[in-house]
Amino acid sequence: QVQLTESGGGSVEAGGSLRLSCVASAYIHNSFCMAWFRQAPGREREAVASIFTAGGSTYYADSVAGRFTISRDMAMNTVYLQMTDLKPEDTAMYYCAAVESIFGSGEACYRSSYKSWGQGTQVTVSS
Repeated sequence: QVQLTESGGGSVEAGGSLRLSCVASAYIHNSFCMAWFRQAPGREREAVASIFTAGGSTYYADSVAGRFTISRDMAMNTVYLQMTDLKPEDTAMYYCAAVESIFGSGEACYRSSYKSWGQGTQVTVSS
């Protein structure tokens, strides 16, 4: 399993932006699903965004579509989550996840099970 390390979390006011990074310990080849999940206190973990590394097909939760953008840099073994127009309800621990996959779309990746997880990075949005 690949090891994942997230960074970039922090505290911002509503309407602000953050960019999360997820660095993989091994080369992310062209058959990986990668995703960002989040979990707020007292709530279940939910998928936020996903990407299939071959081609870069993406998929988003309705709650973040149009505000968040997932992208990857294969040369840097890194996946990003650009978050804009942040809202207090975006407050959560954000986790990066990865799994080797034959799926060919971001939507399939969104519904996939993941084997590798990072330790998480906290995002706090104040009103």
